[in-house]
Amino acid sequence: MTQTAAITEAITTLEDAENRFGFVRVEDEQFFPEWYEELSEITEAEKASVDVVRRRYLYHRTGGDLLEGTVILLLVSPILALSGFYDPPFRIKAESSVELVLDDGQEILRGRIDVLVLQDQLWVMVLESKKTTLSVWSAVPQALAYMMANPNASKAVFGMVTNGDDILFVKVTQTNTPQYDLSRVFAPFASARELYAVLQILKRIGQLISPAF
Repeated sequence: MTQTAAITEAITTLEDAENRFGFVRVEDEQFFPEWYEELSEITEAEKASVDVVRRRYLYHRTGGDLLEGTVILLLVSPILALSGFYDPPFRIKAESSVELVLDDGQEILRGRIDVLVLQDQLWVMVLESKKTTLSVWSAVPQALAYMMANPNASKAVFGMVTNGDDILFVKVTQTNTPQYDLSRVFAPFASARELYAVLQILKRIGQLISPAF
């Protein structure tokens, strides 16, 4: 009999993700250079726009913890827009369902991704927002599971995990053995320069997954 479970319940630790999907973490600088190499300088106008986003986020954040919907409105959506992901050739899907079939159909894992960025009908970015009181690391296992739903296993998929205060980038490849690695944690709550770097990385990923690149 086929068993169905929620991804958030079935995959709660990195050990779960590694055991269920065969993930191996690759701690090699050459595996995930996209978060620190060949990043374009951002303009003063872009910095000013990032400053506005950060100022609004800080204003609301100082009033207390923020739920994921608020984090998406205040931080995730504006930074995606500034990165160009709301413009051609990309398309946005919000609250998109994900289904993973495991063990030859004996188990089905289901979940819902907050935001998907699609290019040529391929999933290229997964964002998972959590309440600001939760560590950004707590969302990584579920993000890895969602990223396994990438329909084109021959291409790398990039993710961004955030609780608002912290932002972490993830890269997954599925050629042969599923592999992943993580960036350092960026903390826009602490410094505007951190959010500038996030914009640079997102723009770099956008260049890599654009057919014009």
